[in-house]
Amino acid sequence: MRGKIIIIVAPSGSGKSTLIKRLKEEFRQLHWSVSFTTRPQREGEVDGKHYFFISEEEFLKKKGQGDFIEWALVHKNYYGTSKGFVSTKVDNGFSLLFDLDVQGTDNMKTEFGDEAKAIFIAPPNLDELEARLRGRGTDSEEVINVRLENAKKEILRQNDYDFCVINDDLDKAYADLRRIVASILEG
Repeated sequence: MRGKIIIIVAPSGSGKSTLIKRLKEEFRQLHWSVSFTTRPQREGEVDGKHYFFISEEEFLKKKGQGDFIEWALVHKNYYGTSKGFVSTKVDNGFSLLFDLDVQGTDNMKTEFGDEAKAIFIAPPNLDELEARLRGRGTDSEEVINVRLENAKKEILRQNDYDFCVINDDLDKAYADLRRIVASILEG
């Protein structure tokens, strides 16, 4: 039996990371998709568990060969999702959980069609999203403004995916997300 592909997509500040953490704690059968990256390995990270750490030359070679479903250049480092990794895991019955942006989600849907189930996590509104981003206290005004502009575009896409969960209350949002994930895994 093939594994399932579950993608969580959301704007920054939507509570996505918190919801994913709870999913991973409860649904032990979900495996985290391990991406390739050119960024240096940090202390405590394990190659093949946190990321597959490769050189920029190796990454660009793989990219040129069409090995990535989706890839991005972030802060001068490349990140990519391997077609081979995903296909092998799913073919062997492992269900994979992804945390992707809109572009990466679109690429996964193009590659896997309806087999990839995308769940959009939406904030209740932009004012609440802005309050959450400011409440973190981790970003500059410039970064917050960029995240808000990106979020406006991403929120316009919330109905383009298989499911949408509005995170206006964390416990309610998790209950909705949990129900959706359970139904995907059972299906």
